[in-house]
Amino acid sequence: MSVTNRLLITKSLVNFTKNLRPVQRNLSSVRFTSQKQRNYVKYMLVVGGGVTAYMFANYIKNKSNRHEALNLKRMKREEENLVKLTARERRFIKFSSVEYDGQLYMTPQDFLDSVVEQEPRPRLKRKVLTEQEVAKIKDITPPLKKGSNQLFRTLRDKGIISYTEYLFLLSVLTKPKSGFRIAFNMFDTDGNQRVDKNEFLVMERIFSGAWKDKRGKNKTDDDATDENKNPNEDEEKEEDNYIDDEEGLQRKHKVDTTLQIHLFGKKGDKDLYYEGFYKFMDNLQTEVLELEFTEFSKGNKAITEVDFAKILLRYTYLDTEEYDSFLERLLDRVKDEQGITFDEFRDFCRFLNNLDDFSIAMRMYTLADRAISKDEFSRAVKICTGYTLSRHLIDTVFAIFDQDGDGLLSYKEFIAIMKDRLHRGFKSVGKSEGWEAFKSCIKQDLKHNK
Repeated sequence: MSVTNRLLITKSLVNFTKNLRPVQRNLSSVRFTSQKQRNYVKYMLVVGGGVTAYMFANYIKNKSNRHEALNLKRMKREEENLVKLTARERRFIKFSSVEYDGQLYMTPQDFLDSVVEQEPRPRLKRKVLTEQEVAKIKDITPPLKKGSNQLFRTLRDKGIISYTEYLFLLSVLTKPKSGFRIAFNMFDTDGNQRVDKNEFLVMERIFSGAWKDKRGKNKTDDDATDENKNPNEDEEKEEDNYIDDEEGLQRKHKVDTTLQIHLFGKKGDKDLYYEGFYKFMDNLQTEVLELEFTEFSKGNKAITEVDFAKILLRYTYLDTEEYDSFLERLLDRVKDEQGITFDEFRDFCRFLNNLDDFSIAMRMYTLADRAISKDEFSRAVKICTGYTLSRHLIDTVFAIFDQDGDGLLSYKEFIAIMKDRLHRGFKSVGKSEGWEAFKSCIKQDLKHNK
C-alpha cells in the first residue's frame, strides 16, 4: 500500500471518529426501551456509518420524548380527575384493597380501617379476585340470624363491599335508633313492612344516580348527538354486567356482595324484616365503637380521660395549638383519674347520633343562646336519647369543653366540634389546602396578633 493511500485512510478514520462524537453525545440522552435497540445502534455506527446511526438515534430519542409526553398528559388527567372526586370517593379508592373485573371493592377489614384509621394498611397493590374467590364469599358469609357485633372483624378480608354500600354503611354509623325505622321505610318501597333484595338495590341505584348527576355523567355527548342509534341499545346496556366510569366506583355488577348475601341469603330470596335490619345496624355501630375503644384501652376495662378526649377530637378540624389546649385543660382539671368504661363511651356516642335533636332542644331551652350547666346538659341528653350519662362522664366532657372553668358549656361550640367527630371528617371540606386553608391561616394570624 502506498504512502498516499495510507494517509487518506488515516485521515478518513480521524474524520469518522470526529463525526461519531456528536452521535455518541446524542446517544447518551436517549432512553432505550430494550438492549436490542442499543446493540443495533452500536452495530450501525460501525457498519452503516455515523450519519445513519445519528438519524436512527434521533428517531429513538423523539419516540422516547413522545412516550414521556403521553405519560405526563395521562398523569395530569388522572390528577385532574382525582381533584373532582369527593372526600368519600377518594377515601374509598384509597382504602379499597381488592378488585374484580375492573371494579374496586373494600373488604370488611378495609371498611373498619377507613372509619378508625387515617391511612390504609401497607400493601404493594390491590388483589385481583378470581371468579372462584368471589363465589367462595357466599359460603363464608353468615346469614343474618347469625350476625353479631364481631361480623366485620370475623370476616376480615373474606368479603367485598361496593362503593354505594360503603356510603350506606357510613350513614348507619351516624343514625340514632329512632332513625333506624326511617331508614328501613326508605328501603321498603311497597310498604309491606319488609324489604327484598330488589328494593335494597333500588336504593343503591339512587346513590349511584345522585353521584352521576353530581359529576354530570348522566348523559354523554354521544347520547346527545347520535340521533340514529340502535333503538335496542338501551336494552343492551341494561343487560351489561356493569356501567363503565373512570374510577371504577359505580359499575353495577351482577355480583353478590357480602352485604347482600348477609341480608338476603345466598340465593337472594330472603326478605329483610325490621327486627333483623335494626339488629344489623346496632351491631355495626357497636363493632366500630368497640374497635375504637380497644385501640386505646389496650385490653383494659376503661380508657383514660385523656384518651377519651383524643377519640372525640380525632376527626375535628382543630389546628395543633387548639387541639393541645383542649388536652392541657383536661389534664389541669382532672385530679383523680377514674377512667371511662365502654358502656359510658357507647352511651356518649349514642348521644352524638342524636346531636341534631339535642341542638334543637337546647335552642328551645336556652332561647338566649346562653351557656348551659351540667344539670341542664344531663337533662337534655336524657330527653333526646333516653340515656342517662354518668356524672363522671359529664364532668369529663365539661373539663374538656368548658373554656372559662365556670361550670358552664357553650353548646354551640360543643355541637360544632362534635359534628366533625360524628361525621368522621366528612361533614365539611377540610381546610388543609387551597383557598380555605389560606383564609383559615389569615384568621389564625389575626387572632394571635390582636
